[in-house]
Amino acid sequence: MQDAAYVRDAFARIADRYVLTNHVLSCGADIWWRKVVTARIRRWKPARLLDVASGTGDLALEIQDQCPDCEVTASDFCAEMLAHAASRGVARTLVADALQLPFPDGNFDVVTVAFGLRNMADYPAALREMRRVLKPGGHLLILDFSLPGGILRPFYRFYLHHVLPRMAGWLTGQRDAYEYLGGSIEAFPSGKAMMDLLESCGFAETDATPLTGGVVSIYQASRPQP
Repeated sequence: MQDAAYVRDAFARIADRYVLTNHVLSCGADIWWRKVVTARIRRWKPARLLDVASGTGDLALEIQDQCPDCEVTASDFCAEMLAHAASRGVARTLVADALQLPFPDGNFDVVTVAFGLRNMADYPAALREMRRVLKPGGHLLILDFSLPGGILRPFYRFYLHHVLPRMAGWLTGQRDAYEYLGGSIEAFPSGKAMMDLLESCGFAETDATPLTGGVVSIYQASRPQP
């Protein structure tokens, strides 16, 4: 769990080059990861979707493009990041804290959060808020980094702590904004730990799908019907 003021300031400083940096650091894989998430959403045909911690709007834009009949709202607590989302074509944006979402109960068919939950100050509180604004039977999708197993793990750790901060610093001029990333990924619950957390926050039908050798994972859950 992260300090909210530090995270907001860090993202404000890298907003201008955030999209390019993500593409470079993931070798373009982040584009495919979001397409995998969006493919699931298309099957559900939601009428209203909330993308929490939307940042510069990468996932929201993909959903808008692939689900034209869905009303997509992008929220984030960093106004600078969300301004980029709006300038890139996200139709509905709202500066809002994920721990206090300004929406009524049961307002959305789907809630998504991509690479955002890990940066929040209180995971359970954020997840309970996402559950609150979901309709009964609605779906939550989380896309975030995870630690791969086996032989990949030590190499990935080296990349996170030594290679990634240097590359990100070169791309953004803000190396310190990425220094915490490796530690945050290692501390973030993944696999069964994340599914247990989701269930403890009142979600059901939890599932985890690792991608790219387990470097990232998609977590799916639903708000139970009454």
